Amino acid sequence: MELVILSIILLIFLSLTLVFLFTTFLKALLPLIFWGAIYVPSNRDRIKKIIELAEIKPGEKAVDLGSGDGRIVIALAEAGAEAYGYEINPILVRKSRRNIRKARLENKAFIILGSFWQADLSKFDIITIYGMQHIMRRLEKKSRKELKKDARIVSNAFEFPTWPPKKKDNGVYLYENNF
Repeated sequence: MELVILSIILLIFLSLTLVFLFTTFLKALLPLIFWGAIYVPSNRDRIKKIIELAEIKPGEKAVDLGSGDGRIVIALAEAGAEAYGYEINPILVRKSRRNIRKARLENKAFIILGSFWQADLSKFDIITIYGMQHIMRRLEKKSRKELKKDARIVSNAFEFPTWPPKKKDNGVYLYENNF
């Protein structure tokens, strides 16, 4: 009889623990699902195209919004830019920083843990993004307000809703701020 009672108490305890862990997981995950983009790494060909369209000049500052594992930040730095990335996922930030150290770009590539929505984009010459459509609408408004003249945005896969791209190449879009 005592074994049955002990088993029931243990089962209740485990059930409550699982419910707690599941709700904690959902609280952490739901904001990423509804307000951010899922992590989908860009392949090498897309990264080459992004760098090509960006036309990086010496001394320019670049930022990758939602920088994932840092591969585009690293490519921007290798192409000559002082490169930054904004990422809200702390696991990906850690991975990015490790990848930057492996590439020996600690003085040229930097990852910021945080949302790019609070970032001031006016200090950047080049912005890269692999967002989703709901992000692009809001980013278009933010960019038109903040970007310096002749800043360039390179978007992987998603277009701005009302801003026509200067160039399109195989699903990569280049925008220039001429406002």
